[in-house]
Amino acid sequence: MKRLRNYLIGVEQGQKILFADFEHGGPMWTGSGPRIARAEIAFSEPFRQPPVVHAGLAMWDIDRDSNQRADISTEAVTETGFQLVFRTWGDTQVARVRASWLAIGELAHDDDWHL
Repeated sequence: MKRLRNYLIGVEQGQKILFADFEHGGPMWTGSGPRIARAEIAFSEPFRQPPVVHAGLAMWDIDRDSNQRADISTEAVTETGFQLVFRTWGDTQVARVRASWLAIGELAHDDDWHL
C-alpha cells in the first residue's frame, strides 16, 4: 500500500484515443496475431514520486465475428508521465479504442529540499 500525506495528494485523470485503425486499414483492424499500441501520456504537472496509475477501456469498437481479446495496462510510470498500452492477439479485430486513466500520488511541496 502506498501511504500519502493528506494535504499533498494529487489526482489527475484523462482519456486518450489510442487508435482508429478501421479508418485506414491499420493492423489492429486488419491484422492477426500479437499486436500492440502505445501512447505517451504527460501529466499537467509532475508528481513528487511516480504515482499509482489505473487504466481502463472507456470505449472499444470490436468486430463481432472474431474473438474479443483485450489487455490494457500502464508501463514506464514516472513523475512526469507514463505509457498507456493496449494489446490484442489471435483473430481479434479492433476498430478503435479509447482508454481512460487515473493517476493518484504525492505532489511536490515548497518545503522539499534539493541538494
